[in-house]
Amino acid sequence: MTVLKLGTRGSPLALVQANMVKHALAAAHDIACEIHIIRTTGDRVQDRALAEIGGKALWTKELDRALLACEIDLAVHSMKDVETIRPDSIVIAAMLERADVRDRLVGADSLAAIREYGVVGTSSPRRRAQVLRARPDVSVVLFRGNVDTRLAKLAAGEADATLLAAAGLARLGRDDIGAALAVEEMLPAPAQGAVGIECRADDAMTAGLLAAIDHRATSRAVRAERAFLAALDATCHSPIAALATIADDVVTLRAELLSEDGGEHVAGDASGPDGEALARDLAGALFARATPAIRAGFAG
Repeated sequence: MTVLKLGTRGSPLALVQANMVKHALAAAHDIACEIHIIRTTGDRVQDRALAEIGGKALWTKELDRALLACEIDLAVHSMKDVETIRPDSIVIAAMLERADVRDRLVGADSLAAIREYGVVGTSSPRRRAQVLRARPDVSVVLFRGNVDTRLAKLAAGEADATLLAAAGLARLGRDDIGAALAVEEMLPAPAQGAVGIECRADDAMTAGLLAAIDHRATSRAVRAERAFLAALDATCHSPIAALATIADDVVTLRAELLSEDGGEHVAGDASGPDGEALARDLAGALFARATPAIRAGFAG
């Protein structure tokens, strides 16, 4: 039997997602996976915003190193945590079927129900800007850490409410927590809800095995959203939301760019057969309409 070494972060959610990939490979092939937990800088440093300490690479660089050193054969990621530009030596070989893309608000039944001048905890520039756009009276404080860490901070009274990805809560069996926010109210982060698997670009065997578990519609949608990010040269500082959907082989991409304080935003959508091409066009159109306060968050 073929045995693959699967690398993952060690958080409860990361381990659930790693086991999802392990079981998917076992179902598709006569393959066993050994799970190797790799501690990342992003897991170790919890008291500062991600953008201040190195961005999304803090979730991936240790896994990248292990992959390129052949210590592991594949790495499993939450796709929204993966940098837009990846090393040529690494490929995103597959994505599992996407789960619920929405955010869940914990601590209040709706954004409107948060108490006047209340406090919302989040480390996401997107969520911060979207919350402040809807509720400019509230204050936003830094909340980092895994689901339990953030819920503990909320229970300790450090904030009145926080936001968590619905997909992560569902995978942890905790989808009864909080209230789901419609995408019309809070458009999600690009790639939210998707699990991706990477391997070495020169490892044709592993890439071929992973191709069998790739969910094509998810891959098309997420690659369109990531193309939108790439076209804007977006960073962890960038308040940006995007969601691609596919119907009858047509990709529809909705997106918005916001100023850091949520006071200004531009939004739009586009549809067509080539998701990555329309993403680049939509990025250019939105950036052309963006005010200086919005453009400050993007390299353009």
